[in-house]
Amino acid sequence: MGANSSSISELPENEYLKKLSGAESISENDPFWNQLLSFRFTTPTNSADLKLLEEATISVCKSLVEKNPRTGNLGSLIKVFLSRTKELKISAECQNHLFIWQAHNALFIICCLLKVFISRMSEEELQIHFTYEEKAPGSYGTECEDLIEELLCCLIQLIVEIPLLDITYSISLEAVTTLIVFLSCQLFHKEILRESIIHKYLMHGRCLPYTSRLVKTLLYNFIRQERSPPPGTHVFQQQTDGGGLLYGIASGVATGLWTVFTLGGVGSKPTPQLEQCSPLANQSLLLLLVLANLTDSPDTPNPYRQAIMSFKNTQDSTAFSSSNPHAFQINFNSLYTALCEQQKSDQATLLLYMLLHQNGNVRTYVLARTDIENLVLPILEILYHVEERNSHHVYMALIILLILTEDDGFNRSIHEVILKNITWYAERVLTEISLGSLLILVVIRTIQYNMTRTRDKYLHTNCLAALANMSAQFRSLHQYAAQRIISLFSLLSKKHNKVLEQATQSLRGSLGSNDSPLPDYAQDLNVIEEVIRMMLEIINSCLTNSLHHNPNLVYALLYKRDLFEQFRTHPSFQDIMQNIDLVISFFSSRLEQAGAELSVERVLEIIKQGAVALPKDRLRKFPELKFKYVEEEQPEEFFIPYVWSLVYNSAVALYWNPHDIQLFTMDSG
Repeated sequence: MGANSSSISELPENEYLKKLSGAESISENDPFWNQLLSFRFTTPTNSADLKLLEEATISVCKSLVEKNPRTGNLGSLIKVFLSRTKELKISAECQNHLFIWQAHNALFIICCLLKVFISRMSEEELQIHFTYEEKAPGSYGTECEDLIEELLCCLIQLIVEIPLLDITYSISLEAVTTLIVFLSCQLFHKEILRESIIHKYLMHGRCLPYTSRLVKTLLYNFIRQERSPPPGTHVFQQQTDGGGLLYGIASGVATGLWTVFTLGGVGSKPTPQLEQCSPLANQSLLLLLVLANLTDSPDTPNPYRQAIMSFKNTQDSTAFSSSNPHAFQINFNSLYTALCEQQKSDQATLLLYMLLHQNGNVRTYVLARTDIENLVLPILEILYHVEERNSHHVYMALIILLILTEDDGFNRSIHEVILKNITWYAERVLTEISLGSLLILVVIRTIQYNMTRTRDKYLHTNCLAALANMSAQFRSLHQYAAQRIISLFSLLSKKHNKVLEQATQSLRGSLGSNDSPLPDYAQDLNVIEEVIRMMLEIINSCLTNSLHHNPNLVYALLYKRDLFEQFRTHPSFQDIMQNIDLVISFFSSRLEQAGAELSVERVLEIIKQGAVALPKDRLRKFPELKFKYVEEEQPEEFFIPYVWSLVYNSAVALYWNPHDIQLFTMDSG
């Protein structure tokens, strides 16, 4: 960059960067650091800008990788940063821009270098670069000190202790990002890391006491969704009187260094996309998910997961369990609001899943909310736009619904919430519909999409399980929802007939040939019959538990009564068909007695009257349909690659070269 550097392309020739990566050892007390760290810089907030930066500085980084074991310059830079952070809290309170500015710049360089180091070496090799010896005369044989734990602990302290202000926003963001980079060793391993030096430091020793405070701070960063202050806020702004001594010193030191190297430019207007998001909230959430999914060590469970599983509402006055030292309190109302507003992102949906699945306090609170539609509607919208979402996001949304439908109170209350004008539902104009009926419509649409596109049995199973959990509590089903239930059964019936015909033809054709292998139609038939059985059980559950509340379902059943003829004598469905056959026969008889050419209104009136007259004791009782979500035995095999795919694809995550990534394939997210 020299004295007049003005573009990224000139960074490889920058005299200060060349000295940092050169063969000369630089003492932590050298004035060089004040010169190196006095640059004005807008932190990149997207992968494109970060890619440009990495490509421009890769030669510097490679040189440092090669020479640092002899020079220890990375260690000196880290010690300079550590010395700067000791007074950061006071600097923030006193609005000491200069101190915060240089500390941020030091951390930014450390983060960029660390990313390159981690992508090119093992953790053991990395540890060597963080190990330094005092070089004072006569110090031969002195014990080496490892800087990794000290830096990790310092970053955590910075995150939890420095107040979030405009002037500290960038350094807080950089601290969170650097912790993500520290943990990114996972990206460069094909297998799940179960023994990691970085994990050990974070889950034991000096970092452990900060567990609950770190989790709480990251959650509050997500809740607050603080937008990034305008570029240049943390850089010195000239006062109206021409600038004081502070501005003059900073401006003078920075001249000729990185002054005009700004991605986006100091003082430039942020793009509309950046105006609508919070980089700190997003990075904090990603770090939280990464920490929560660190694999447990043999002797102690993951403390960050423990903290997430046990935190309570600030309104909860009950005592904390002595068995969990990482519990804390947080405002559940604020958390709920943030979760409702942020469900368009994978990471927010994954957080919601984790909290509902693992934290009983959060689950109880959510289920008690009287505005549950604010949470459920965004989840339904994810499922509705299934073709635009990745499969993991769809799975998380669906499992959230399954967890919610395990609660009978939820299943009752959603039919009492009336919605108007659901604009994103395009198949039909829904001017007024209950949340329960809308949920049924979206889940059925997901099943139908899956049948024609992905054909994923796991997706089918969870969709049907959610419907089954709700079925006994169906109330006042919208006529369109009732139609779609029967239409889905019709689709399954046609598919069953088609597979049965293919199996029959295949069997006939095989009689003349003993060599050709038979397609496995028996397995296909078994799967489709399982799904049909489930649908019949869902219909039966509604009829036996809440028939008088659902005239529209009875109407749809009668309208398509011919669909059920073929299943009356089928050995797999005879028992479950008894009740459905009884209901069809009973109401068909009453309609015949009422005469021909009845209006829809008249048919519904007869159904309502008949529902009261139908002897309930004639309906056979079946076990209640209840399905609970059970996590896989090795959930980390799914969640760790998923979380890191979110980090990799995040708009404000650091750029990683796709050729270096080994944990997941590029389409796994």
